[in-house]
Amino acid sequence: MTYTSTESPLPIEEGQLRVGMYDEELKKFNWNLLIIQFVLFGIGIWNLISATGVEDKSLGLYKTQLLWFGIGMALTTLILIMHYSFFSRVAYIIYFANILLLAAVLVAGKSSLGAKRWIGFGGLRIQPSEFMKLSMVICLAKYFETDRTVGGYGLKEMLLPVMLVAVPAGLIMLQPDLGTALIILFTFASMMLFIKVRPKTLILLISIVALTVPLAYQFAMKPYQRQRIVSFIDPQSDPKGSGYNSIQSMIAVGSGQLTGKGYKKGTQSQLNFLPEHHTDFIFSVFSEEHGFVGCIILVAIYLVFLLNGLSVAYQSHDKFGVLLTLGIMNVFFWHIFVNMGMVMGMLPIVGVPLPFLSYGGSSLMTSIMSVAIVTNIANKKFMF
Repeated sequence: MTYTSTESPLPIEEGQLRVGMYDEELKKFNWNLLIIQFVLFGIGIWNLISATGVEDKSLGLYKTQLLWFGIGMALTTLILIMHYSFFSRVAYIIYFANILLLAAVLVAGKSSLGAKRWIGFGGLRIQPSEFMKLSMVICLAKYFETDRTVGGYGLKEMLLPVMLVAVPAGLIMLQPDLGTALIILFTFASMMLFIKVRPKTLILLISIVALTVPLAYQFAMKPYQRQRIVSFIDPQSDPKGSGYNSIQSMIAVGSGQLTGKGYKKGTQSQLNFLPEHHTDFIFSVFSEEHGFVGCIILVAIYLVFLLNGLSVAYQSHDKFGVLLTLGIMNVFFWHIFVNMGMVMGMLPIVGVPLPFLSYGGSSLMTSIMSVAIVTNIANKKFMF
């Protein structure tokens, strides 16, 4: 005889239900960009220890970089908890707050190497122009999300977004920081092409740029910036002056040959021939020590990183998420492209850091927060 109970099954406790839901969400979590970020940062710390091994035994710049990374990961946790639509609601507040910081730099900023780009907060120094890249992308994503222009952008429709970009770019140029200003302009141009500009307007803008570049070269650029362009065309025209950095960088990259000289065995960096080898020219250090093979592996990791970001944009279901992701990935792309191009002598030297490899707290924090936002979009793209 079989006994069948008519009693209802024991109820599942609320705590157990929540744990099950969290476990399920954790399994679906898109970790890709965070994992690649850790890989790139690990390579960066390893490379930074080598780059600063001779002259930095007491300072330990890599320890400071690790501290900034820890702060960045704490912010990552905070960003991942919220929904990315929060940035849409506060986009203009973030933008104008950063504009105020850029203005404050010109008034009370800290000077270094002839440039005024930093502002002090207690014992820390931050570079507002680095954070402005992310602030501008958030602001533009918000503007284009709410704008209702149909049939592509003409000159009239582009006036406001151009002003949103021109103001911070102008303030940054006054520091002066040509590299960061160019990254902002390149990112804006990339986003506008995605948004769609009317063909006639695009032709007109290209013509305006072609006409204004010679004027900017003559009247807007500092003498040392003009000399950098001359040295880019012919580094040997001033081998001990403006062409020195480019020449030493190309020597470092070329001397790595196929497999490199080995870790901590690069003569250009270890003997201090290569200037700024822990910041702008960190890729030169890597190239000299690990050669063509190492560079191909590093470029491949960056490529996977960018493709993962584009995949997030493609799968996002709302306009703000798409535009924000595309803008952020464009910032990364232009940083990688310009930095590697200038250290190999293919582009003028404009002082652009390599994401996750170059030393610098503000640059690293901006990169980490950017990855956190894109990761947030990747994992909350179906939530409205």
